[in-house]
Parts: sequence; C-alpha cells; structure tokens
Amino acid sequence: MSIPQSGGGPITHHAQLAEYMAEGCKPRDDWRIGTEHEKFGYCKDSLLPLPYDGERSIHAILAGLRDRFGWSPVEEGGHLIGLEKGGANVSLEPGGQLELSGAPLETIHETCDEVNQHLKEVQGVADDIGARFIGLGAAPEWTHEQMPLMPKGRYKLMNDYMDKVGTHGTQMMRRTCTVQVNLDFSSEADMVQKMRVAIALQPVATALFANSPFFEGKVNGHKSWRSRVWRGLDNARTGMLPFVFEDGFGFERWAEYVLDVPMYFVYRDGKYVDALGQSFRDFLKGELPALPGETPTLSDWADHMTTVFPEARVKKFIEMRGADGGPWRRLCALPAFWVGLTYDQTALDAAWDLVKGWDAEIREALRVAASVDGLQAKAVGIDMHELARETVAIAEAGLKARARPGAGGLVPDETHFLNALKESIETGKTPADELLEKYHGDWDGDLSRIYEEFSY
Repeated sequence: MSIPQSGGGPITHHAQLAEYMAEGCKPRDDWRIGTEHEKFGYCKDSLLPLPYDGERSIHAILAGLRDRFGWSPVEEGGHLIGLEKGGANVSLEPGGQLELSGAPLETIHETCDEVNQHLKEVQGVADDIGARFIGLGAAPEWTHEQMPLMPKGRYKLMNDYMDKVGTHGTQMMRRTCTVQVNLDFSSEADMVQKMRVAIALQPVATALFANSPFFEGKVNGHKSWRSRVWRGLDNARTGMLPFVFEDGFGFERWAEYVLDVPMYFVYRDGKYVDALGQSFRDFLKGELPALPGETPTLSDWADHMTTVFPEARVKKFIEMRGADGGPWRRLCALPAFWVGLTYDQTALDAAWDLVKGWDAEIREALRVAASVDGLQAKAVGIDMHELARETVAIAEAGLKARARPGAGGLVPDETHFLNALKESIETGKTPADELLEKYHGDWDGDLSRIYEEFSY
C-alpha cells in the first residue's frame, strides 16, 4: 500500500493533473523495473499472525531490519511503520503483511537479486524471534479478528469505509497478498498500448499465479480467492476499465476517471484527514467539506491516484496488479512476464494483436473465469491454458530480444526467469493446483501442513 506523497506544489489549472502522469515519460534507455511483493508473517509455534507489538511482532521485524541491515525508519504517530534504503522501501499492509517495494532497476537479474537479499534479511530476523513468512494470495486459515489492523491512519479510514461500498473490502485489506511490477512508458501513445495489453492480459497473470484456494480453513472454490475479493471490493475504483480501450484514451481520460473516484483522505501535517466519499472535483474548487476553502497540491493528487485499484493502474508508471503473492521463485517470474510483453516493441505489438479483437464482455469473462478456475479456465470460447501458452511465448521472445545478460555475462538474457511459468504451461498446474493436490492427498485435509512446506 502506498506511502504519503510529498513535494508537489499547488494545483492552479486542470491540465496539471494529466501533466503529472506525462512527466513519467522516459526514453527507452531509461526504462526501469520496480517489483513489489507482499507476504504473511506468523508465529512459528502457534501458527497465528504476527501482532504489531511485542517480542514476536511486525514491529520486531522492522526494528531488526533497521538495526541489522541499515534501513532507515519511517514513522507515523510515533509508530515504526516502514523502512527506506537505496530507493527501495519496506512497508506494512493493513493486516501486517510485509511488503517490499523495490528500487527502480535496469534488469530482472538486478530486481531478483534485490528480492533474494530482502527475503534473506527478513528470514534472518524472523528466525531470531520465532517467526516465519509465507507467500500466498490469501490467508489460508486466519479470521478477520486474528489479523490486527496496523497503526496507520490511512488504514483506519479505509477499514471504516470498506463495508459501505462492497462485500470484500476488509478481506482485501487484512487477508490478501500480491506481487506486482511497475513499468515505464516513453510517450502517451506507448502508455495507451501498454495499458490496453496490461488490462486485457491481467486474467492470464491471475491464472498463472493463482495461489489462494483456501480461506478460513476451507477450500473456497476459487484458484485465486484474492482475485475474487477484488471483484467484490468497490466498483467505483476496481475492474477492467472498458474506457481504456475507447478512442481518445490517454492521460487526460485517466485523470477524469480518477477525479470521479470518491476520496479516502487528505494527508496534512503527518495526519490523515477523513474525506471519505468526498469529491476531488470539489477539492479543486476549494469546496471539500473536510478542508473548506483549501485547494489541493500535486502531492494530494498523487495520494488520491493511489486509491484507485483497477487491474492495471497509471501513475508516472504503470502498475500490473493481477497476480497472487506466491513462492520465492515466482516473485521474479512476474516481472519477467510483463517486461517480456511490454519492453520490446515487437512483443508488445504481438501481445496487442492477441487481444485487440476482444470486447469488454470477453475481458470481464476471462477475469472471472481466471479467479475461479485458474489455468483450467474456459470462457467465451477461449481456453486459458492455450492463451497463457501463447502469452508466455511472446514474453519469452521479448526477453530474448531485450538480451540483457546477467551473472557477469554468463547468462545471455532474462528468459530463465520464466521457467516457473513454463512449467505451469507444461503441466497445466499453478501453485493453487499443487496446494489442492496436497490438501486432498498427503495432507489429508490438514491445512496446517501448508506453513511448514510453503514458507520462505
């Protein structure tokens, strides 16, 4: 979940809203990769979630990373709620899920090294206090009451609002985890093409990374319960966004969409001001009930942009948001998937050719089918397994064309990071399928076995 933005001057004219995104345009040589992932922490003996405070706690994990590995603290209201170092940050999701938001890096080799280093650091601190972490799309057993709400003002406001606008909002906050990648664009036209490919193919990512078949100790009937949760969160700020595929889509149209999304808050003097359900359009006119007479800054706009949650999101970069959190090796597979599809023009064109004939109904049908059946999904005459096979092949070709070597030149490109996905294509099994096989087989319905076998 995003941290408060800063450094933006006053908004004096409407065009600044679109210009804010346009400032993210970069020449191809300056494109970077930013990988984010979340994971659940728990007490090794009780198998219960880590509380915020105490000897075995989220606070202890953050303090250990700060003290042992040179991270700088981020505090809110006197609480340690995050860390920063070298362009990366560690933050907390509402239920205590620990998130790494990686630095912008040039290659997947580098971003994977960053992920590996972070998980080793976390593992070292966790071992010392009797904690562990696990990568799943949804908490397998824990109830809402067992997942403590972290001491962040943003989360208190969201928690109070979620049940008023949907059915699954508080589940999303406390009991889901994702992995995502943030990617650059060179121009408005490049952003448009990438966003259209991103939205259309998020269901493929959902299917390939499906890893949440359990919830509250039971099989839930979905390969990706996390994806199901997002479909029931808040229709005003989630979804597949049909307007992205309409003529005239660009930065201005995205700004208009975000303006129509009800607000959560305004961040002032280290505190979150309750603006739940209020209008940023009123804010621009100095008529926001939460701050009468006050007009927004660009950092207020940047904050508000972080409160829209569609399957892909534009800021000064594009966020790919469709995948469940998962096993260590799949944390590197997600950036490989999307970099391969979007950072080589031939691959991007091929990906667009694959989806350009779809309408909004097809895209939504695939989204729903992916959450239920994962790689086995079939919808509107499309076989997800075959679609995933074609998509991964395009991504592999894109990575080969990028030809970014690693390991001092010993590894010629980044294609090996797709191996986990290629195995799923070959076997037809995603992590969710493997979990279900174990649950119905060796585990004999004992879901507690998941912690020992699938923790980092």
